[in-house]
Amino acid sequence: MRRLSVAPDTHTFPFALKACAHLRSLWLARTLHSQALKFGFLADIFVHNTLMRAYSVTDDIHGAYQVFDGSSYRDVVSYNTLIDGLVKVGETGRARELFEKMPVRDAVSWGTLLAGYVQMNQSKEAIKLFDWMIDLAVFPDNIALVSVLSACVQLGELEKGKTVHNFIEQNGIQLDVFLLTSLVNLYAKCGCIESAREIFDSCPKKNVFTWNALLVGFAMHGHGQLLLEYFSRMVKAGVQPDGVTFLGVLVGCSHAGLIDEARRLFEEMESVYGVPRELKHFGCMADLLGRAGLIREAMQMIETMPMRGDIYVWGSLLAGCRIHGNVEVAEKAAENVMEIKPEDGGVYSVLADIYTNAERWDDLAKIRRLRDCRRVKKSAGCSLIQLNGVKYEFIAGDSLHPQSDEIYLVLNGLPANEEKNNALIHELPASGSYSQQFNTSERR
Repeated sequence: MRRLSVAPDTHTFPFALKACAHLRSLWLARTLHSQALKFGFLADIFVHNTLMRAYSVTDDIHGAYQVFDGSSYRDVVSYNTLIDGLVKVGETGRARELFEKMPVRDAVSWGTLLAGYVQMNQSKEAIKLFDWMIDLAVFPDNIALVSVLSACVQLGELEKGKTVHNFIEQNGIQLDVFLLTSLVNLYAKCGCIESAREIFDSCPKKNVFTWNALLVGFAMHGHGQLLLEYFSRMVKAGVQPDGVTFLGVLVGCSHAGLIDEARRLFEEMESVYGVPRELKHFGCMADLLGRAGLIREAMQMIETMPMRGDIYVWGSLLAGCRIHGNVEVAEKAAENVMEIKPEDGGVYSVLADIYTNAERWDDLAKIRRLRDCRRVKKSAGCSLIQLNGVKYEFIAGDSLHPQSDEIYLVLNGLPANEEKNNALIHELPASGSYSQQFNTSERR
């Protein structure tokens, strides 16, 4: 068109810039930018917005900002385009500032910022934003609903998730495959397996992500046989499993102790289903074999892997050695973990427990000196529970809860009798540091 000296009009650049965005080519975006400037079309709102879009999808957020700041012609699409570019590069703070300055917002504005918060694991902010949206009577679109449900999953906010589900039902919102998957994911991961199954079975349209959400929920909560049943149904329905599918299946088999089934499916991943085995799958098998006490088999598998083992593979083997007291393999696994992630304090504690159980006191002292010499600190264990709408957070060794004494008595399995408690405590080894570590470990 340009070689023939055909002059472009207001429709030419939006189409060319959309094609540029699909190609994700930054140099093309800059070239078209200069052409639009030359022909005087930058003042056109459609050219302006598509040019911002082309810059944002090529991760040149600075270029998008320059176009935005250099124009006095802005509409809600201009703001939404820049907010979308900001959240995709993780700049949710700047996105929120721009969101606050918008003269007019639509459902896309809210949904884009919500998705950005979830993407950056800022789930509390996402839920607050959704509540504000509802308070202002802004009707959320499916993107906003999917995002807030994902935030509920990240925080374990089952009750909030149920509130969102009720909102969907009360307003007659049609469940597309993405919203369906989010609801299945919410209930499955929060342990409401029957609710997850009901929603899953009630909808005829399912994709691989919907199946994976249910299978991973089964795996997390130890429903091994149910997981294998639904995996079989998935294959019969003609849905091609992927790496996440097999990750869920292998984790479920590990938790349920289904060793033979896991071995078979692990072998069939590539040969039958055409799914390449990744490090995370080898890590699941190492965990399964370690839990079952098949330490030598796990070690042989790791040594013959086509790739180098990562911290999860060696960590799973180390955990199995801790359960079954295999000191020799544990030392090799710990050595590899320390090499990959020397700042990980957990490996020193696990190895110390293994030496303690084996009564290898010299090695126990040695590993503690090594830990102190490297100045490695272990992150405190943390757990959350929600009761009657109130969330409680517990950190290993803390005593902030008003019922902490009673809680520790239950967790330690000690009878609620002071004399018996003291008798059991006096049976612990004399070393103060060991006694403190023992109590902390048991409390966790």
